[in-house]
Amino acid sequence: MPKMKTHKGTKKRVKVTGTGKFMLRHSGKSHILTKKSKKRKNRLGKDIEAPVGGSRKIAKLLAGQEGR
Repeated sequence: MPKMKTHKGTKKRVKVTGTGKFMLRHSGKSHILTKKSKKRKNRLGKDIEAPVGGSRKIAKLLAGQEGR
């Protein structure tokens, strides 16, 4: 069976913490920012932890990565 390859798009978008959790960026912070409040834009700037169901998919996509 061939080696598993890391999904490069996922690798660029997801950060793995020391405890193995996956951190993602919020969407909606690139354009049309004038109608969004400062509080909302500030919250969108912070990373979020991937949900459990999504974490399984992300782990599968990153399976080929060294050290994982």
